[in-house]
Amino acid sequence: MTAVVSQGRSRSRFRIGKRALPYVLSLPALLVCIGILIPFLTAAWYSLHRYRLSQPWGYKFIWFDNYLAFFSDPKFWNTLRVSLVYAGTTVVLELLLGLAIALLLQKRTTLNNFISIMLLMPLMTAPALAALMWKLMTNPGFGILSYFAGLIGLEDFRWASSPSTALLTVVLVDIWVYTPFIMILLLAGLRSLPTQPFEAAALDGVPRTFVFFRITLPMLTPYILTATLFRLLDSIQQFDIIYAMTQGGPGDTLTVFQVEAYLNFFQSTNVGRSAALMIILWAITYFLSNIFIKNWLRLRERARGEA
Repeated sequence: MTAVVSQGRSRSRFRIGKRALPYVLSLPALLVCIGILIPFLTAAWYSLHRYRLSQPWGYKFIWFDNYLAFFSDPKFWNTLRVSLVYAGTTVVLELLLGLAIALLLQKRTTLNNFISIMLLMPLMTAPALAALMWKLMTNPGFGILSYFAGLIGLEDFRWASSPSTALLTVVLVDIWVYTPFIMILLLAGLRSLPTQPFEAAALDGVPRTFVFFRITLPMLTPYILTATLFRLLDSIQQFDIIYAMTQGGPGDTLTVFQVEAYLNFFQSTNVGRSAALMIILWAITYFLSNIFIKNWLRLRERARGEA
């Protein structure tokens, strides 16, 4: 009798444990979600206030005045323009260069595998350290890149210290650091494509340009969208490369959202404006990510229908 009772209790405990298992497994994700929501909601709350650390007596709830003030502020529109230009330029160039490198390394050989591993080295470097390294190399006085620029006739090339070339210089650093990320994603996509369409095209003598634009590129589109989404969301939130090289300058040449919010918080101590800028940046990234995810889902559904 005792054995039956103990067996029944163990079964009851097993059922309770089995029911609680999904909640236990989802607990880490819940904690991460809470850890993300707390700073986000705090920033949203401060964005509705007039709050300067240097003037704590002026703390006041002002609804959406911080947001409305941006519409008449030329600095905000310059920040929006610079952020979009920087993100668009880096993503397009990195996508084209990453795709070209991935196509060159598509064939599985020992040499190609070694080259692909070596090309990942910049990605393993902290972006801020990479920016400082490039800052030394582009120094007009002793930088090696300035020396090579002088050899081809570009005397006294100012690199990041000139408003006309600062964007170009920072974009070059971004390309050097993050092109391997796109390259490795597209290389994985290329090597996972089915071989039957390419073998049939080779037997029929189809030109390579036709194979690329009509077979390879359409099949690779989901991978391209995924790589573009990741890089776009990262580029539009860029801070470390730009701040380490130029601090957002010269002037306001490179004052992207993250740099402008940082300067508002730590230099102007304007917590409300800084928080409002970050909420606007979140809204832009949310809008862009939704567009890419909807297109990716549409492509997946179309691929399933064709299959």
